[in-house]
Amino acid sequence: MGMIFDSCVWVGLSSNQVDAQAVIEAAGDQPVFTSAISIGELSFGVHACADATVRSMGAAFLRQVESRPVLEISRHTAAAFGLLAAAVKQSGRSPRPRCNDLWIAAQAIENG
Repeated sequence: MGMIFDSCVWVGLSSNQVDAQAVIEAAGDQPVFTSAISIGELSFGVHACADATVRSMGAAFLRQVESRPVLEISRHTAAAFGLLAAAVKQSGRSPRPRCNDLWIAAQAIENG
């Protein structure tokens, strides 16, 4: 088993809004993974940033995140995503604004 960090954790760590020591303690000895989805979200943030200095710092942090084990999307992930998205829709909410989070949750389900 391991832990998968959502994009907001990575962003919080890069901006010092999340206590790195608390994250390390929460992870303990478990391996920490990132999602291909999070890589895409973080990459978007870097490329959409107008400030060259902030963009450069974001790109350096993105390279650090990319050095972690990355969970890819598989057909098992897709099946879990379909179930999760259907459950959200059946609860009366739209899965669209939660799409990336549902993909990451599907990866977490697939990987235990």
